Amino acid sequence: MKHYSFFLVCILFNSCQYFDKQIPSEKELLQKELKAINWKEVDEYPSLLDCEKIEDKKQRQQCFFEILTQLIQEKLSTDTLSVLYPELDTIEVRVTIFPDATMQFEPQFPKDSVAYDTIKIDSILKARLVDFPKVNPAIKRGIPVKTQFILPVILKVE
Repeated sequence: MKHYSFFLVCILFNSCQYFDKQIPSEKELLQKELKAINWKEVDEYPSLLDCEKIEDKKQRQQCFFEILTQLIQEKLSTDTLSVLYPELDTIEVRVTIFPDATMQFEPQFPKDSVAYDTIKIDSILKARLVDFPKVNPAIKRGIPVKTQFILPVILKVE
């Protein structure tokens, strides 16, 4: 019986180490989670009401970019940009969509561009690119986030 009790006591002392596991700290868990998040990608891209019915993420993104580009081209086609700058056939526009669903448009010019009056083009863009349909902002982990992208907009001469 003494041997059994000694053996039982040894097992009890050795088994305690199996229950004593290290619990990671909150900071370690947070750092691990932050490293796991891909900050370059969003869970859901911005979208318009017309694109909401599309289930596929890539097709919804493509729909959004196509409709937005078309809307920008329509708004700029009635303007004097093609008259003032006939050599300007395409303009790159940086579109920023904020978490509150507001949008901002900025023309992007080459660094060495002196052929265009950038201030005048910027003011024309700001005056024409208003009254867009409601845009739902991009979503990252359930939270609306700011997104930026550059759209090439073809200025049509009619």
